[in-house]
Amino acid sequence: MRVTPQTVRDEHAWVRDRADVVVPILNDTRDRLGRLFETDVDAVAPDAYRREVDVVFADGEVAVNAAACVALLRDLDVAGDYPGFVVDEVLGRELAATIAGGRPLSLLAQATFHVADIYVDRDVTAGESDERGAGTAGADDLDAALAAGFQTRLPGWDWREGESPFAVDSGE
Repeated sequence: MRVTPQTVRDEHAWVRDRADVVVPILNDTRDRLGRLFETDVDAVAPDAYRREVDVVFADGEVAVNAAACVALLRDLDVAGDYPGFVVDEVLGRELAATIAGGRPLSLLAQATFHVADIYVDRDVTAGESDERGAGTAGADDLDAALAAGFQTRLPGWDWREGESPFAVDSGE
Protein backbone atom coordinates (compact mmCIF):
# COMPACT_ATOMS: atom_id res chain seq x y z
CA MET A 1 0.00 0.00 0.00
CA ARG A 2 1.27 3.44 -0.89
CA VAL A 3 -0.30 6.52 0.67
CA THR A 4 0.16 9.78 -1.20
CA PRO A 5 -1.41 13.22 -0.81
CA GLN A 6 -3.86 12.14 -3.53
CA THR A 7 -4.75 9.04 -1.51
CA VAL A 8 -5.55 11.28 1.45
CA ARG A 9 -7.70 13.55 -0.72
CA ASP A 10 -9.55 10.55 -2.17
CA GLU A 11 -10.22 8.99 1.24
CA HIS A 12 -11.30 12.38 2.62
CA ALA A 13 -13.88 12.69 -0.17
CA TRP A 14 -15.07 9.12 0.39
CA VAL A 15 -15.48 9.60 4.16
CA ARG A 16 -17.21 12.94 3.65
CA ASP A 17 -19.61 11.45 1.09
CA ARG A 18 -20.43 8.60 3.48
CA ALA A 19 -22.60 10.84 5.69
CA ASP A 20 -25.84 9.12 4.65
CA VAL A 21 -24.55 5.81 6.05
CA VAL A 22 -22.39 6.98 8.97
CA VAL A 23 -24.63 9.63 10.54
CA PRO A 24 -27.54 7.25 11.26
CA ILE A 25 -25.09 4.79 12.88
CA LEU A 26 -23.53 7.67 14.83
CA ASN A 27 -26.92 8.90 16.10
CA ASP A 28 -28.10 5.38 16.90
CA THR A 29 -24.93 4.87 18.93
CA ARG A 30 -25.51 8.16 20.78
CA ASP A 31 -29.10 7.10 21.55
CA ARG A 32 -27.95 3.74 22.91
CA LEU A 33 -25.22 5.30 25.04
CA GLY A 34 -27.57 8.02 26.24
CA ARG A 35 -30.07 5.44 27.44
CA LEU A 36 -27.31 3.41 29.06
CA PHE A 37 -25.93 6.44 30.93
CA GLU A 38 -29.36 8.01 31.52
CA THR A 39 -28.61 11.23 29.68
CA ASP A 40 -29.75 13.03 26.59
CA VAL A 41 -27.20 13.31 23.81
CA ASP A 42 -27.73 15.69 20.91
CA ALA A 43 -28.13 14.19 17.47
CA VAL A 44 -25.62 15.06 14.75
CA ALA A 45 -26.74 16.44 11.39
CA PRO A 46 -25.05 15.28 8.18
CA ASP A 47 -23.65 18.77 7.57
CA ALA A 48 -22.01 18.81 11.02
CA TYR A 49 -20.44 15.42 10.26
CA ARG A 50 -19.10 16.67 6.92
CA ARG A 51 -17.63 19.81 8.52
CA GLU A 52 -15.91 17.69 11.14
CA VAL A 53 -14.53 15.35 8.48
CA ASP A 54 -12.98 18.45 6.92
CA VAL A 55 -11.46 19.42 10.29
CA VAL A 56 -9.94 15.96 10.80
CA PHE A 57 -8.48 15.84 7.31
CA ALA A 58 -7.16 19.42 7.51
CA ASP A 59 -4.52 18.22 10.00
CA GLY A 60 -2.04 16.44 7.72
CA GLU A 61 -0.57 14.20 10.41
CA VAL A 62 -4.01 12.99 11.45
CA ALA A 63 -5.26 12.87 7.85
CA VAL A 64 -2.56 10.53 6.57
CA ASN A 65 -3.17 8.07 9.40
CA ALA A 66 -6.95 8.24 9.10
CA ALA A 67 -6.75 7.84 5.32
CA ALA A 68 -4.49 4.80 5.64
CA CYS A 69 -6.86 3.11 8.10
CA VAL A 70 -9.86 3.90 5.89
CA ALA A 71 -8.13 2.55 2.79
CA LEU A 72 -7.05 -0.62 4.58
CA LEU A 73 -10.52 -1.29 5.96
CA ARG A 74 -12.15 -0.65 2.59
CA ASP A 75 -9.96 -3.32 0.98
CA LEU A 76 -9.63 -5.72 3.90
CA ASP A 77 -11.11 -9.16 3.46
CA VAL A 78 -10.16 -12.72 4.37
CA ALA A 79 -11.21 -16.02 2.85
CA GLY A 80 -13.85 -17.59 5.05
CA ASP A 81 -13.74 -14.53 7.31
CA TYR A 82 -14.00 -15.60 10.97
CA PRO A 83 -13.05 -17.32 13.33
CA GLY A 84 -9.88 -15.71 14.56
CA PHE A 85 -9.74 -12.74 12.19
CA VAL A 86 -9.23 -9.65 14.36
CA VAL A 87 -7.22 -7.16 12.31
CA ASP A 88 -10.45 -5.46 11.17
CA GLU A 89 -11.34 -4.86 14.82
CA VAL A 90 -7.87 -3.49 15.58
CA LEU A 91 -7.95 -1.15 12.59
CA GLY A 92 -11.49 -0.04 13.46
CA ARG A 93 -10.49 0.83 17.02
CA GLU A 94 -7.43 2.72 15.84
CA LEU A 95 -9.37 4.67 13.23
CA ALA A 96 -12.00 5.67 15.79
CA ALA A 97 -9.25 6.79 18.19
CA THR A 98 -7.42 8.72 15.47
CA ILE A 99 -10.57 10.60 14.52
CA ALA A 100 -11.54 11.36 18.13
CA GLY A 101 -8.22 12.95 19.06
CA GLY A 102 -5.95 12.57 22.06
CA ARG A 103 -6.76 11.04 25.40
CA PRO A 104 -9.25 10.65 26.98
CA LEU A 105 -11.31 10.95 23.78
CA SER A 106 -9.27 8.35 21.89
CA LEU A 107 -9.93 5.76 24.58
CA LEU A 108 -13.64 6.60 24.64
CA ALA A 109 -13.81 6.26 20.88
CA GLN A 110 -12.17 2.83 21.02
CA ALA A 111 -14.74 1.64 23.54
CA THR A 112 -17.55 3.23 21.56
CA PHE A 113 -16.33 1.48 18.41
CA HIS A 114 -17.27 -1.88 19.90
CA VAL A 115 -20.73 -0.61 20.87
CA ALA A 116 -21.33 0.74 17.36
CA ASP A 117 -19.86 -2.33 15.67
CA ILE A 118 -22.35 -4.67 17.34
CA TYR A 119 -25.24 -2.83 15.72
CA VAL A 120 -23.86 -2.05 12.25
CA ASP A 121 -25.95 -3.90 9.71
CA ARG A 122 -23.46 -5.67 7.48
CA ASP A 123 -26.14 -5.89 4.81
CA VAL A 124 -26.03 -2.08 4.51
CA THR A 125 -22.28 -2.04 3.96
CA ALA A 126 -22.44 -5.06 1.65
CA GLY A 127 -24.97 -3.32 -0.55
CA GLU A 128 -22.62 -0.49 -1.44
CA SER A 129 -21.95 0.07 -5.12
CA ASP A 130 -18.37 1.20 -4.52
CA GLU A 131 -15.83 -1.11 -6.13
CA ARG A 132 -13.90 -1.22 -2.84
CA GLY A 133 -15.35 -2.10 0.53
CA ALA A 134 -18.52 -3.77 -0.71
CA GLY A 135 -19.11 -6.74 1.54
CA THR A 136 -15.55 -7.05 2.80
CA ALA A 137 -14.72 -8.07 6.34
CA GLY A 138 -13.58 -4.51 7.07
CA ALA A 139 -16.64 -2.70 5.68
CA ASP A 140 -18.84 -2.86 8.77
CA ASP A 141 -15.87 -2.07 11.02
CA LEU A 142 -15.11 0.98 8.90
CA ASP A 143 -18.62 2.37 9.29
CA ALA A 144 -18.59 1.63 13.02
CA ALA A 145 -15.18 3.31 13.40
CA LEU A 146 -16.27 6.44 11.56
CA ALA A 147 -19.43 6.64 13.67
CA ALA A 148 -17.56 6.06 16.94
CA GLY A 149 -14.75 8.49 16.20
CA PHE A 150 -16.95 11.33 15.01
CA GLN A 151 -19.63 10.86 17.66
CA THR A 152 -16.92 11.11 20.30
CA ARG A 153 -15.32 14.32 19.00
CA LEU A 154 -18.53 16.16 18.08
CA PRO A 155 -20.41 18.22 20.69
CA GLY A 156 -23.63 17.00 22.24
CA TRP A 157 -22.58 15.37 25.49
CA ASP A 158 -23.42 17.48 28.57
CA TRP A 159 -20.26 16.41 30.41
CA ARG A 160 -18.17 17.95 27.65
CA GLU A 161 -19.90 21.32 27.83
CA GLY A 162 -18.27 23.99 29.99
CA GLU A 163 -15.26 23.81 32.24
CA SER A 164 -14.19 20.57 33.87
CA PRO A 165 -14.58 20.52 37.66
CA PHE A 166 -11.18 18.79 37.76
CA ALA A 167 -9.20 21.58 36.13
CA VAL A 168 -6.62 23.16 38.43
CA ASP A 169 -6.45 26.92 38.45
CA SER A 170 -2.73 27.63 38.86
CA GLY A 171 -3.37 31.37 39.25
CA GLU A 172 -4.43 31.07 42.90
